[in-house]
Amino acid sequence: MGALVNQQILLVSRPIREPRPDNFRLVRVPLLDPRQMQDGQVLVRHHFLSLDPYMRGRMDEGTSYAVPQPLDQVMLGATAGEVIASKTPEFKVGDTVVGYGGWQEYSLVDGTRPGALRKVDTTRLALSAYLGAVGMPGVAAWYGLTQIIEPKAGSTLVVSAASGAVGSVVGQLAKLRGCRVVGLAGGDHKCRFVTEELGFDACIDYKQYGDLQSLSEALQRACPKGIDACFENVGGVILDAVMQQANAFARIAVCGMIAGYNGAPQVMANPTLILVTRMKIEGFIVGDHLAMWPPALLELSELVASGQLKYRETVSHGLASAPEAFIGLLGGKNFGKQLVKLH
Repeated sequence: MGALVNQQILLVSRPIREPRPDNFRLVRVPLLDPRQMQDGQVLVRHHFLSLDPYMRGRMDEGTSYAVPQPLDQVMLGATAGEVIASKTPEFKVGDTVVGYGGWQEYSLVDGTRPGALRKVDTTRLALSAYLGAVGMPGVAAWYGLTQIIEPKAGSTLVVSAASGAVGSVVGQLAKLRGCRVVGLAGGDHKCRFVTEELGFDACIDYKQYGDLQSLSEALQRACPKGIDACFENVGGVILDAVMQQANAFARIAVCGMIAGYNGAPQVMANPTLILVTRMKIEGFIVGDHLAMWPPALLELSELVASGQLKYRETVSHGLASAPEAFIGLLGGKNFGKQLVKLH
C-alpha cells in the first residue's frame, strides 16, 4: 500500500451565533505511509462520520464541560470504519471499529490507548448504528432515562426532539418499561413517525404553537394526568411548557439545550415551579459515566438486533457535505441520526 491522501475539514474561525460554511475549510494532506507506522499504531479508513449537536458548544472559546475545538485543526467527532493497517495484535486489517477520528477520511490511532478504538460486530447490526442507537446517542438516552428519571410503569414521560437520535431511543425504552410517552417534534411528518413507527402515545408538533401558553395547553391535552418526567433535549419554551404541566416530584433529565446552542439567551419563565412541584432537574454528560456504557450498549444492541428498537438516519454523502449537514442539524433539518457517509 502506497502513500495515501487524506481529506480533512478544519475549523478555521469561531461562529458568531449560527455556524456558516466559511467557518470550515476542506484540505488535502498526505497520510503517513503504512510501512512507516510505529508499533501500536492503527490506520482506520472512516466509512461514517457522526454529526451531533454538542459539537456546536465546543466551537466556542468559552468554558464548557469539554475543551474548545482548536482552530485550524480537524473538527472533532465520532467515526465508524475499518482497519486498513495495524501495528498491534489488538486490531487486525478488516476489523470494523468505532472511535473519535474526527472530520476526515482516515485517522492514525494509538491502538494501545484504552478506549481509543472499539471493535464492533457488523454481522448483527449495521455499522452506522454504532454511531446512533447503539452508540453515544443511545447510551445518553439509556442513562438519562434509567439513572435519572427512573421511570415507573404508568407514569407520563415527555420527550423533546422526539424524532432525533437520542429522543427516539428514550421514548422506545420508556414504552418498554410501561410508560405513557408523549413526544415533541418539528413537523407533522416527524410526529407521524414518532407515533406510527416508534410507538409513542402522542406527539406534538411544536411548530404549530407560537407561544408558551398555547404550547402548554397542547401539552395539557396530551398529558391529562400531568407530566411525571421529561427527557429534555431542547430547552427554551419547550422546557417552560413542560414545567407548567409537571406533577409534584417530577424528574427532568437535561441532555441537551439545542435552543440556545447558537447563542440565544436561555431565560426560564417560572423557576418558582421547581420549588412548588419539588421537581428534580439534573443535567448530565454521558461521557462522565463510562462505567454505565457496557450495560447500556448490551441492552441497546439486543433491542436493535431483535427489531424492538427502531431508528432512522439522515445521511449526507462525501466529506465536503459535512459543514452544511451540521448547520442543517442545528436547524432541525435532519430526521433521526445525522451521518456523513465517506466510503
